[in-house]
Amino acid sequence: MSTTIKTIQLPDARRIIAAATKKAEDLGQPMNIAVVDAGGNLLAFERMENAWLGSIDIAQKKAWTSRAFDITTKDLGENSQSGNQFFGIHASNDGKVMIFAGGIPIKQDGKVVGAIGISGGSGEQDHAVAQAGAAAF
Repeated sequence: MSTTIKTIQLPDARRIIAAATKKAEDLGQPMNIAVVDAGGNLLAFERMENAWLGSIDIAQKKAWTSRAFDITTKDLGENSQSGNQFFGIHASNDGKVMIFAGGIPIKQDGKVVGAIGISGGSGEQDHAVAQAGAAAF
C-alpha cells in the first residue's frame, strides 16, 4: 500500500499569498511573501510594491525554516536564545535558519504540508501577516 505525501499546491499558495497581501495592506506595510511545499521547496513568492529588497531572501528562509523544523520562527527564536535548547541553531544549515518572527508551518490533518514566510515589517507585523496567510489554507 503506497502513501501519498500531502503538500500545498500552487492554487493553495496563491490563496495564501492573497490573504497575506490583504493583511499587509491593512497594516500599511509592504511585505515579501514566500510559500514552500512539504519538501521546503519554494512554491510561490510575491514581493509587494516597495517591500524591502533585503527581505526577499529572509522571507524565503523563514518559510524554509518553519518547514525544516515544523515550528514557527517566532517560537524557534524564543527557544534559541542563550541558555535555551536551540541556542546556536541559526548557524546551522549554512546560515539558512531564520530565528525571528514571520515563518509559520501550514498543517492539514495534523501534518505539515508547507509553510509561509513573511518579511518586511516588525516581527509582530511579519507574524500577523503569516498567520493571516496560513489561516487561508
